[in-house]
Amino acid sequence: MAKDRSFAAKVAKALSDGGGGNHCPECGEHLSPVKLVVSEKSEEKNSWKFNQRIVHVCKCNQAEVYG
Repeated sequence: MAKDRSFAAKVAKALSDGGGGNHCPECGEHLSPVKLVVSEKSEEKNSWKFNQRIVHVCKCNQAEVYG
């Protein structure tokens, strides 16, 4: 029989240290995944290209990612 847990209990477990969440090795903060989209101009076709990637943000690298 499965355990009944509320959504709030599942979120609390995921954010706790025992939940296996990602934490920054430098500051110990929780890492938040953010999609970073960078637009670049192509020289050969004279058009714009959008590069997307997922980066993990905490207090250590927040200024680098957000600008």
